[in-house]
Amino acid sequence: MFNAEKFITETIADLKTKIHGKALIAFSGGVDSTVCAALVHRAIGKDLIAVHVDTGYMRKDESKFVVQIMKDMGLNTRFVDASEEYYQALADIEDPEKKRKIIGEKFIHIFERVAKEENITTLVQGTIAPDWIESGGALRDTIKSHHNVGGLPEKMHLTLVEPLRDLYKDEVRKVARTLNVPVAERQPFPGPGLAIRIIGAATKERAEIVREACDIVEREIEHAVEKNQMEMPWQYFAVLIPIKTVGVHGDKRAYGYTIAIRSVQSIDAMTAAYSDIPHDVLDRISTKITNTMGAKVNRIVYDVTNKPPGTVEWE
Repeated sequence: MFNAEKFITETIADLKTKIHGKALIAFSGGVDSTVCAALVHRAIGKDLIAVHVDTGYMRKDESKFVVQIMKDMGLNTRFVDASEEYYQALADIEDPEKKRKIIGEKFIHIFERVAKEENITTLVQGTIAPDWIESGGALRDTIKSHHNVGGLPEKMHLTLVEPLRDLYKDEVRKVARTLNVPVAERQPFPGPGLAIRIIGAATKERAEIVREACDIVEREIEHAVEKNQMEMPWQYFAVLIPIKTVGVHGDKRAYGYTIAIRSVQSIDAMTAAYSDIPHDVLDRISTKITNTMGAKVNRIVYDVTNKPPGTVEWE
């Protein structure tokens, strides 16, 4: 049986021996990086520098929310807006493995720049067990290269520390509750962000479309949960499929993208079952997305695939 209090005590003691001087943590605002930051902050205090990077593929108002969390936790905070840099790097990239690796490498290069400014040699990441298991290596097949594992460059000028490396998501949440961090129950959001919720090239235009669609999916599902219409999913979002179909917008022909709704239940992220969303909730989501997007989106589908054979994210 996993003991969160024992893990916290032992990890803080271990971090005090591993980290000498200042350290930089990649802070996404998800449960993994937030728990990681809380542990390292307890170990080295103000010597921890928390860096949040806006890649341009964040959810609506995500970076503003994350920076506030960092400040509320009393962390030394750095914010980097690298959105245009990422848009340029991914504009013509369609292969999901290449996307993930480019995203991971750019993260490291940004962290190395900040580390040089702050005279830091240690990088802390919130990597958990499913990240490196699915990224492959040794006798394991590569399911998908997680940006914080498969996306790491071969030559990195920072020493990597990963306190949560052997934990699964349910165990991380137990640690989060024990530490009383503000995002203990927050749904997972992938490090590559909306870039892997856009099938094919993750252009700025497509990012803006899927960002709005994700926001609608989240708000409508959360509203349905509040009204006891359905169970709270483990993860729920929208995916942009770069296939255009014919539709009608007003009284004119429209040729727009397709949005897929994805909602699943899981415990440890290794397996998942699609959520049972009531039809009237799906109808509200569909109507709001198509009304909001105008002619840009004219078709909504619901993904009823479990994991396996699918994965939670589409890429």
